[in-house]
This record gives sequence, C-alpha cells and structure tokens, in this order.
Amino acid sequence: MTLAIDSERLQSEIEALASISDAEPPAVTRIVFTPTDLQARAWLKERFEAAGLAVRQDAIGNTFARWNGSDPKAPVVGTGSHIDAIPNAGKYDGVVGVLGGLEAIRALQRDGFRPKNSIELLLLTSEEPTRFGIGCIGSRLLSGSLSPDSARKLKDADGKSVDEVRLQAGLRGELEEVKLPPGYYKAFVELHIEQGPILEREKIPLGIVTKIAAPASARISIEGAGGHAGGVLMPDRRDALCAASELILAVENAARTSGSIDTVATVGICDVFPGAVNSIPSRVRLSLDVRDTDLARRDAVMDGIERASQEISDKRHVSVQTEMLNADVPADCDPGIVQALSRSCEKHRLSFRPMISRAYHDSLFISRVAPVAMLFIPCRNGYSHRPDEYASPEDIVRGALVLAETLASLSA
Repeated sequence: MTLAIDSERLQSEIEALASISDAEPPAVTRIVFTPTDLQARAWLKERFEAAGLAVRQDAIGNTFARWNGSDPKAPVVGTGSHIDAIPNAGKYDGVVGVLGGLEAIRALQRDGFRPKNSIELLLLTSEEPTRFGIGCIGSRLLSGSLSPDSARKLKDADGKSVDEVRLQAGLRGELEEVKLPPGYYKAFVELHIEQGPILEREKIPLGIVTKIAAPASARISIEGAGGHAGGVLMPDRRDALCAASELILAVENAARTSGSIDTVATVGICDVFPGAVNSIPSRVRLSLDVRDTDLARRDAVMDGIERASQEISDKRHVSVQTEMLNADVPADCDPGIVQALSRSCEKHRLSFRPMISRAYHDSLFISRVAPVAMLFIPCRNGYSHRPDEYASPEDIVRGALVLAETLASLSA
C-alpha cells in the first residue's frame, strides 16, 4: 500500500470550514446548534457524501459517515472528532480529526484498499461546554455516560433546553436512541492537535496517547457581607472576594502538592457582586476545574480543596457552597490500538513519543463503550482555543497518513 495524503485539498478544506464562523478571521466561533454550526454541518455532509460515504444522524446530531466494509456484521472501526468552537477560537481544534479523518479515508480509497470492517467517520456534537455548560454531550450520550433525562435538564444562557434547540435544528428521534449498542466499535482512533507544547519543544512529529485525563468541575459560591468601602472597618469585614482569593490560592496549592505533574487545577471564572469600586464584595462565584490521569489522586485534591473551603469559611465568617457539575473517570488507551499506531509510525519512519492527554476529548467517553486511542500532532507554541492556534500542513499530513495506515490495519 502506497498511501498519499492530498495536502492541498486538506488545507483548502480546513480554510473553507474556518470561514464558516461567527467571528472575524483568523478567529473561529461555532456554537453548537446555531445557524453557523448547522451551515458547517451541511457543508461537511456534502463532502462526506461526495466521498461515497453513507451518512446518518442521531437525535443529538452526532453524524456517522460510513465506508461500508465487506463484512457488514463486523464491528466498526471509527475515527473522528468535533467542529464546534468556543468563542474566539482557532481553526484546528477538532477539525483536524474530522477533515484529517475524511482525507485518510479518501487516501485509502484512492489506493484501492477494501476494508473488511466498515470504517466510520464520526462528527460529534458539542464537545465544547460553551452553550450548555458541559462538554462532550454527543459522546456522553453515545456511551451512556449522560442519561437522556439529565441531558434534557441542560439549558443554555437563554433558558433553552437541549431538546428545544435540537428540535429547532431539525433533529428528530428520542435521546434514548442515541446510546450505541454493545460491541458497535471494534476500535476508535481520534486524531487531534496536542494543545500543548511538548511535541514542538522536543521536535517529535507525533504523539501516541496512552492515558486521557478526566475533569472534576464545580461551581463555588461565596457569600459574605457587603458595605461601603469607607464605612466598614477592617476587623468587621466579611469580604467575599478576599475569601475567594485565598481559596483560589488553595486550589493552586492543592494541585502543586499532589505529588504528580499530571495534576492540574484551574479557577477560570471569578464573578464578583456588586462589582463597584467603592463597595465591599458581598458575593463571588468561582468555577473549579481539576484534572488528573489518576482518579484517587484527583479526588484527594478535591477533598483538600473542600477542607480549605471550610477553613476559609470559618476564619473569614463567610459561607462557601460547592456544587459539583461532573466528576469523570480517566481513561487508559487500548494497548492494541496504541501498538497499531506505533507500527504505522514505524512503517513511515516517523518518530513518536507516548503521551498523556491532559485535555479531555470525546475519546474519553467513547472509551466507556469501545477500545480507543488518540494520535497527537504538534501545534505551534502549544497554543489552542485562541485565534493564533496553528498546525503546519506537514504535521497535519503526517497525522492523516498515520491515521489512514492505522485504520487500514484495524479494518483489514
């Protein structure tokens, strides 16, 4: 087999998809189920069908584009990712896995390969948490990690439910029908930009993911007492922002002292009320995101943060309430797929390194119902979720080539 990736076509498709956006170039904004997202989906469907793939969509909008194999009863070999993009994002996150997966299939078709197991390109719905506050809605429902009843309770900032917006988008069927049957996938491989600096820094063209970290996320509410900035003396203050500042540093310390470099913790939102220069903050809302590849270690960090919250509450005479949003389980990638990716790299004389994915992806949830692995390509400076996110054409081609080779070996 002599595979060739059409770099020019792949780059032109990446640029074309980036132009379907609610932000001015080079930024990309595509929020799930908006007119822009639906336009991008329609654009992709045309390309799937042009490649001779059979396309179907489920009730949440996950889109399956299948190249039928010679054994229709055999489990499917899957690849894919997402195309929704947070506000002011870049053009490669998720997209490389979708368009790179499409070009990998086309390369196999051009080479005359005939799969035994059907090969399926999967476009997943709402990997980003932008609209409904929780990521990976499509893959959570596919795997049963999110129940249909829980999904129906999700609402956007305008108070619209998942059911309302998906029906407005023309999606039909019941959410109960989304979960995949047992044994549906033989293997699932996701191609993705690293979203970190390691591959570029070490000048290694490819990373093979062996573990995927998982998040625990929460909202923290701190209630103190407001008052005039000049009228309330310091001994009498119950300043919610000072308490929040102390808690934010406790979050950082809990991650730094976990005993592992794989533990990370972030407070990304700090909403202060009333937000006036001469008023003592009476209320603060924080977001908390803690991730690790080890479940026990991550949960120990969460317990440490909860203890710190109680200590700060007692010391500063404020109320601290924590609402858990999700606490997902990390995933180990399948050794057989990791080996197939390694052999594909070696066949094309491409160096690689085993890696941990500290960002989580749809593959984390697909791993609940199928063997998975991920393939990373470098991105410049490790930048992602910003307009200057960049992956070179050469790196994208290498990723698509190894993906194609791996899909062929898994579906032969």
